[in-house]
Amino acid sequence: MPRKLRRREFMAAVGSALSAPCLLPSGVLAFGGRPGPSERLTVGHIGVGGMGTVHLTNMLKFQTEGRARVAAVCDVDEKRLAAAVQRAGSGVMPCRDYRYILERRDVDAVVIATPDHWHAVQTVHACECGKHVYVEKPASVTVEEGKAMVFAARKNGRAVQVGAQGRTGLGAYYTCRAIRNGIVGKVKKVTCWHYANPVDTSPVPDSDPPPDLDWDLWLGPLPWRRYNARYCHGVFRWLLESGGGQIRDRGAHQFSTIFWCMNADEQISYTVEATGSPPASGLWDCPIDMEVVYTFKDPDWQLVWGQPGHKVGKLEFGNVFWGEDDHLVLEWEGAYKPAEPRAVDFKVPPGGVDVYRTSEYADFNMNHMADWFKGIRDTSYRPAVDIEIGHRIATLCNLGNLSYILGRKLVWDGVQQRVVGDEQANRLLGKPQRHPYHL
Repeated sequence: MPRKLRRREFMAAVGSALSAPCLLPSGVLAFGGRPGPSERLTVGHIGVGGMGTVHLTNMLKFQTEGRARVAAVCDVDEKRLAAAVQRAGSGVMPCRDYRYILERRDVDAVVIATPDHWHAVQTVHACECGKHVYVEKPASVTVEEGKAMVFAARKNGRAVQVGAQGRTGLGAYYTCRAIRNGIVGKVKKVTCWHYANPVDTSPVPDSDPPPDLDWDLWLGPLPWRRYNARYCHGVFRWLLESGGGQIRDRGAHQFSTIFWCMNADEQISYTVEATGSPPASGLWDCPIDMEVVYTFKDPDWQLVWGQPGHKVGKLEFGNVFWGEDDHLVLEWEGAYKPAEPRAVDFKVPPGGVDVYRTSEYADFNMNHMADWFKGIRDTSYRPAVDIEIGHRIATLCNLGNLSYILGRKLVWDGVQQRVVGDEQANRLLGKPQRHPYHL
């Protein structure tokens, strides 16, 4: 396994990659974003467990179609890395440190499916190295991280898609079309229901990390602490520091779809008030139950995150659009589950509006990736969940947690990206990151 790059070596490599002329094979996308003869992207995958495996599997399908080539895979867990290499086949470079992928001048784009606390640092570094980025949701852990991601994407002219697939899913499409054309009348309130965060009922002591895990690289930007099995793969979600609970996970999915249906991407100022029940014991500190109320003006409406909330549908989570005339349910977030039949059968009236739909692939994950490809090929097109939208959605989730932590209502100025009249809250919009894994 290759040694880790020292920061000085990495920055030198970045500088040379950005300043030197780019000599790429004719079958791949050029460094500046112009398509080559076959428009084939050369891609590196950073994080290949869980959704990372899904993305790698789908990228290999794009590879068989001649649209992409998987050049490298990266993971801090050697077992996951070995499985990814076996899946991707010979000729794919494995590495534990993502910076080896970023210094490769033939790599056009990266897919980031690491734990949430790594998303911002890796996305910013990738954009600075000239790579387009597909990054899993939530976009960021803090507001300041999200701002840095948007800045890096715009400054370097990179297409950055956030993996909230609802906006390119059929369920969300049919629901959005129906809501925007008045199927339930003017919507004044949208409520979400979701099952509770789990409680760590079987705590274990700190220990040495398993030999196949690079614990320092897993922690990355987080403060140093000893390894604990209740902190790492899969369960990092239940700590406010790294995962943020259900609201930052599924909330990022559901809010993205809701804001699309409500045509509310530009409603960036609001109030947020959260309450919740903290766990009595264990390592995990996300609230078990939680309610967050977001209030918007011009147009006036409310968004309510209910955990568990008022369950209207039959499935584990979903949301309800409460209109003046009726209500419409969308279970899950509009990708994995279908829309209500009456939304599917809804006919757009004369003079009504239709909404964007991509249906290139039956699989919604591939559709979302293809939408990102479109943003890479066409610099005038922003992907469905462009990083600026992804940042705004992550801000909703992060402010919900911040209101819970502080125990008070926050007034958010989306233009200034500051909490009005609350300097303590503003100091918590970012947090220190551990050297050298920082922005």
